Amino acid sequence: MTRRPSEYLPTGRWKKVSPLGGGACPNAAAKPPVSEFESPKLKMAGKLHGVTNGDVLFSSLARSLFVVASPTEGQVLKAGENNIVVTFGLNETVRNQTNGLYKKMEVKLCYAPISQVDRKWRKTVDNLKKDKTCQFTIYDKPYETNVEGFRWKIEKDTPTATYFVRAYAYNSNGEEVAYGQTTNGKKTENLFKIQGISGRHASMDIASVCFSVFALVSLFGFFLIEKQQSKS
Repeated sequence: MTRRPSEYLPTGRWKKVSPLGGGACPNAAAKPPVSEFESPKLKMAGKLHGVTNGDVLFSSLARSLFVVASPTEGQVLKAGENNIVVTFGLNETVRNQTNGLYKKMEVKLCYAPISQVDRKWRKTVDNLKKDKTCQFTIYDKPYETNVEGFRWKIEKDTPTATYFVRAYAYNSNGEEVAYGQTTNGKKTENLFKIQGISGRHASMDIASVCFSVFALVSLFGFFLIEKQQSKS
């Protein structure tokens, strides 16, 4: 049975038309090709891989890394003085499933929710390019199959806040593909505090007191001079 030619309408529907000389209608237009970026299958594939317009979503990452940090829950550390020891690696359950996917590791110091309240510059966003949760990179090296550990001295400019530690694994394209962290999914456990440097030092306080005393003595001296001059 011979198929009847069809015509593509602007409405996006197709209608059958009468053949002319056994051929298609002279004004019939070819069905426009579907762009690969509009393909439903490819759209779904992008969502499954957690990539939206080239941006990786945190909710799409597998928690296939373990991370252990030395601070105990609720411990208060001082910026510029104390150290944090971190151990991390790949979970045994997925060790044989990566097939060389991981190329680089980063470990970050991250704000806990309690230190993000009313602070938009620390806001958590699912799109990792816009996420402000983890702003301090404390480790950045190529991925090693063995368990790794390091010691990080808390930098002096670390602000006062409550923190946890998170690790990211990256592929050859520099995209996050897995993570692990020292806290639970809601980021409410195993949190620690860092006390930042306020900017005031003992030397500054002493200088301030000395300047105040000098100002008072000078004022009193000028008062005595004026009084003596008025008598004369």
